[in-house]
Amino acid sequence: MAMLRIYFTSDDIARTRVASGPDPLWELVLALQMLRPQRGDLLFTSWRQEATAALRRAALGPPLRLLLTLTPNVGYFPDFLNPVEAAHGLAYGLEAIRRTPKHLLTRDVRRLARSRPLPPPVHEVAAGSPQMLVELTDTMRACHEMMVEPYRRQVETAVDRDRTVRVNAFLRGGVEGLLQSLWPFALWSAGELRVPTHRHQEIHLGGRGLLLIPSYFCVSGPLTLLDPALPPVLSYPVERHPDVLPRRQPFRPEALSALVGNTRAAVLEAIGANPRTTEELARRVGISPGSASEHAGVLRRAGLVLSHRDRHRMQHHLTPLGRALFEHGTGGPSATSKHPPPAATPPDQRSRASP
Repeated sequence: MAMLRIYFTSDDIARTRVASGPDPLWELVLALQMLRPQRGDLLFTSWRQEATAALRRAALGPPLRLLLTLTPNVGYFPDFLNPVEAAHGLAYGLEAIRRTPKHLLTRDVRRLARSRPLPPPVHEVAAGSPQMLVELTDTMRACHEMMVEPYRRQVETAVDRDRTVRVNAFLRGGVEGLLQSLWPFALWSAGELRVPTHRHQEIHLGGRGLLLIPSYFCVSGPLTLLDPALPPVLSYPVERHPDVLPRRQPFRPEALSALVGNTRAAVLEAIGANPRTTEELARRVGISPGSASEHAGVLRRAGLVLSHRDRHRMQHHLTPLGRALFEHGTGGPSATSKHPPPAATPPDQRSRASP
């Protein structure tokens, strides 16, 4: 019987853990697959209509077709799309994709070519073309902003609830209790985790442990990476209660603007969508870099923004207080912006071990 079998040693038991939050690249890749109907996706009908409409308006053209070719909703898709660096944020994941060694790009694309014909741009990715990798990751960032970010509140709420379930299972029964709590998606017994809905694959953890990644856009069953040398992960579906169904939140900027002013509200909104450099803030809000730096400084001194230098660029993030203010003032993550999305940057990877 075809299934995924994951074998644990005592060291693996000690090193098994649950991801601290949604993985942006796993969510993106699974959302891209969700654009095409699949089993168990009835709750995503409205989301699919909204996401498709947003992508049509964006007119991403050939780069989007390239990305969709790399993310078929049935069968294998390349491991390099799901780097572990994405756990630190979307930008880190996209940067990791751009830095993927050529031999891994070539290997993954060849695996994909075994199941479907591939257009020339995919082979340019396999050859490690810097231009194609930049186009690919820019498109991934744009798609994330249109398909995942507007639903961030629902995604984070559902994932947080799942983490609570796993933590409680761990408190009751240790790591074995945690692994048993994955039923009915996976079955734990005598040092082996079995996933019946998965194609045939065996993973010997060999002391590395397993990272469990709860995923909002995963519906067909747990997934993993194909390359046994990569850090072992298992992405699995979370439960979606009625209050976290994928509905776009209306953006209401007036509440936040009344508190901090129109321009600073726009800066807070831009940072709320994703960490931004000063230059990205300036482009997105339509102000000069000097003005963007000044407004970010005011928000930083108010405890709403955290800034740090990344090489030659200053990167700005929301603090927990800033995010709470942003979400309260806007009624949730913004669905739209007056400003065009910036060029994309870094990704994710999963087991192309599809049912």
